[in-house]
Amino acid sequence: MSATDTPAGTPSRVLIVVTHLLGVGHLARMAAVGRAMAAAGVDVTLASGGRAAATVDTTGCHRIQLPPVHCVGTDFRTLYAAPGIIADAAYLAARRAALIEAFDAVRPDALITELYPFGRRSLAAEFDALLRHARAATPRPVILASIRDVLNPPSRPEKAEGALTTLAAFYDGVLFHGAAALVPLSASWPVPPALERRLIETGYVHDGARAAGNGGTDGTDEIVVSGGGSAAGLPLARQALAAARLVPERQWRLLVGSGVAIEAFEGLVADAPANMRVERARPDFPALLARAALSISQAGYNTVLDLAAAGARAILVPFAEGAEQEQTQRAGELARRGLVRRLAAATLTGAELAATVRAALGEPRPDWSGIGRDGAARTAARVEEAIIRRRAAGHAWARLETTLARARKAGRPLAFWWRDDDAIAPTPALDTLLAARARWAVPLSLAVIPARATPALAERLAGEAQVDVLVHGWAHVNHAPAGEKKAEFGAHRPRASMIADIAAGRARLDALFGARALPVFVPPWNRIAPELAEGLPALGIAALSTYKRRPPDGPAAPLRLNTHWDPIDWRAGGGLAEEAGLLDGLVRRIEEELASQPDVLEPIGLLTHHLVHDGWIDRFLGEVMDRLLASGTVRFTSPRALLAAQAGRR
Repeated sequence: MSATDTPAGTPSRVLIVVTHLLGVGHLARMAAVGRAMAAAGVDVTLASGGRAAATVDTTGCHRIQLPPVHCVGTDFRTLYAAPGIIADAAYLAARRAALIEAFDAVRPDALITELYPFGRRSLAAEFDALLRHARAATPRPVILASIRDVLNPPSRPEKAEGALTTLAAFYDGVLFHGAAALVPLSASWPVPPALERRLIETGYVHDGARAAGNGGTDGTDEIVVSGGGSAAGLPLARQALAAARLVPERQWRLLVGSGVAIEAFEGLVADAPANMRVERARPDFPALLARAALSISQAGYNTVLDLAAAGARAILVPFAEGAEQEQTQRAGELARRGLVRRLAAATLTGAELAATVRAALGEPRPDWSGIGRDGAARTAARVEEAIIRRRAAGHAWARLETTLARARKAGRPLAFWWRDDDAIAPTPALDTLLAARARWAVPLSLAVIPARATPALAERLAGEAQVDVLVHGWAHVNHAPAGEKKAEFGAHRPRASMIADIAAGRARLDALFGARALPVFVPPWNRIAPELAEGLPALGIAALSTYKRRPPDGPAAPLRLNTHWDPIDWRAGGGLAEEAGLLDGLVRRIEEELASQPDVLEPIGLLTHHLVHDGWIDRFLGEVMDRLLASGTVRFTSPRALLAAQAGRR
């Protein structure tokens, strides 16, 4: 059995890594996802890096408790191992070692990191160590990030750029536990196309089982006040004490999180008026909400979903200390939709809260039905689909290795060449492309658009080795009628106009790039009228390069130097196409070469478009090139070498 094989009937294994630093919301959401996966037959391990939370149900999941850390207030950069004891380097190293040990013990088919790399940057060292370890594993698991509906916006653009870089380097996708129709991720975080393509919308994750009634009567017609699992809810709790005194005709219940110190809890009990009961947070909180007349709370993800499940009247006082904006944004959106009343924590008084309570109690219960809450089950399904795709890719990689080994054993060298289209000027994307070429030490052919090429591009290429320039049409302008496939040199234009453009294009590139420019024509969109193609030699064009296998019975001139493999999913609007399909396509092309006569080998052309690459395309292309170059049978050639060989045969 190969490393990519999974015995029939073996359940998928998933490792979820989560660290909650203040309240328990992050852990509760991941526990709900884990239980949904376990219910679907998945073997789930939950590695928790926060303090133990008795109210979080992890039934059905294996639970690993890492050496815990927590923070105080909104200082997420300072991590504590215990109250008053800062987590030192040795303590954090022990966490990293425990994470790697957990990964090796589980050998997961899927690794899910909650919030990272969008947050938890204070724990970046341990997450990055885990990610590097996971990427090197055989078989490699699918790697997914898990985020809620609203993130705390990055304080600087560099943070969003850094998160995207990490995602592209390690991750396959991002589980978005929200609904774009309600609150799109772009409302709180920059979402460039590369990230948009990797979002897997699951809907909201809610613990439906926890929301079921427990048969009790506690909370009936009461005003229930909750402040989450940490001390961050204390300011709201103290204003609720004052408000309760101003609304004496109602029974109030204050729930205090386990993260609140005993001294503070006892102080609230002592200060509470006769119409308020103060107790620790309860696992049946959703059932209390369903019976309550009104809820007063912060605007955390899980709390809002509990409110939606209960169909509750609600006053939200979002946590907004420091630079925190997540709850404020969520509460604002819900208030805009008429589902809640929102008050600002910074200016909240007992009198304001009491007046809002009286107003809210006089209104009908809102309709929360627009917020779907089946995200846990949908997440389980999406993760299983991702695992299946990852396994398919693993099998495809194995097929590529087997095919390359067969060619090596047969003593059959495989010729490849590389063309990249649409170059016009120096860009960071071009720098990335040229750096990759230098790393692989293979020839690169840049198809440059003559009408738009800049002298700066010539200057940028001046010091580059093994980079040739090809004639990429004239202006890369579509002349095809509406409804037809795009073409600049199709049958839709006068032949004389196209001939003039080809001549002008070659002359301009010769002037800009000198000997680096080759007489190789690359029609935009890889389309050219057949009669024009046959006439290219008369224009001084020695070779034509389009896409797909060259016609076996085509004219001898010009020389056909086609490309055959493109990693971009153009039909889906860009981004990396499905890995398994790409690899299988490459294997088929190699097999075609192995089945042909050695003296009629057609170099396999790799086609890229650096200007529209994202990190996922670059990562995959790098993996493919590394495999090809390590095969011992692949050699990269160039149009320059092929043209010289053709001239030598004449």
